[in-house]
Amino acid sequence: MVLDGTERELIESCQSGERDSFRTLFEIHKDKVYSIALRYSGDETEAMDIAQETFLKLFSAIRSFRGEASFESWLYRLVVNSCLDKKRRGRRLLPLVDDLLSAIQASGEGVLHKLMRAELSERVRAVVGQLPPDHRIVIVLRYTQGLSYEEIAEALECSPGTVASRLNRAHKILERRLAHLVETRGGRSGQRY
Repeated sequence: MVLDGTERELIESCQSGERDSFRTLFEIHKDKVYSIALRYSGDETEAMDIAQETFLKLFSAIRSFRGEASFESWLYRLVVNSCLDKKRRGRRLLPLVDDLLSAIQASGEGVLHKLMRAELSERVRAVVGQLPPDHRIVIVLRYTQGLSYEEIAEALECSPGTVASRLNRAHKILERRLAHLVETRGGRSGQRY
């Protein structure tokens, strides 16, 4: 994605130290940055910290942006680094992967069904939270942000093949660790009919 004239001018203005331009850039991207941080961390306070750290990094690194990648991919990389930095500091981050649960949601459900779905949702979040950070972040970027393999690869500075491999491994781990939930939900926990 090539920068359009307006975005290029805004970034150049930020690189020149124009605070109003940086404020505009912040307003444009704050929701997306926060959303990624929240889905990775699962905690609003942690997400705010990650988003703040990301924009501090952006403010200090904007001059190094050369336009070789899209600005959005470059910004994703800053968010990913902030998420991983937070994890490395030993803070527990739990991702929200609501898109993985869309298959089990139904309209017009009763209270008991809602409680069961909430419990199932929490179990899925816990399993995703146990994924290694490099697998977790591809799940977050793919399923909560809807990025393509190429966009994820650009944000993580790796090849699309590496993204596919990480997603494949994450899917296998999730499938193995969540298989009992599918069996229980389907009523097939070893019973014959």
